[in-house]
Amino acid sequence: MIRHVVLFSAKDPAYLPAIKEGLEILAGIPGAHNFEVCYNTKRDTLSREMDVVVYCEFDSLEDLDAYKKHPLYEESIRRVRPLRDQRIAADFESTYATCPA
Repeated sequence: MIRHVVLFSAKDPAYLPAIKEGLEILAGIPGAHNFEVCYNTKRDTLSREMDVVVYCEFDSLEDLDAYKKHPLYEESIRRVRPLRDQRIAADFESTYATCPA
């Protein structure tokens, strides 16, 4: 399983709803499981810079690659890039089907 996590910071807090909306269209791309777009709760006292989190899972790296080539992915970039300051992404292979207890 491939886990895909992307963190965004907004140029202006007023942009947060538009950023979230622009990222939520990614849910329409086939192949992503457990897709979520959420606001960061900012409970971590060492790092509060990021505002929005995208999380999803893929069965394979090929599915992740197909996701990133989908037209909705390009549309999301078009909507969100002008509004965001930072974008940090991590893709990693997990051996757990779900997080261990």
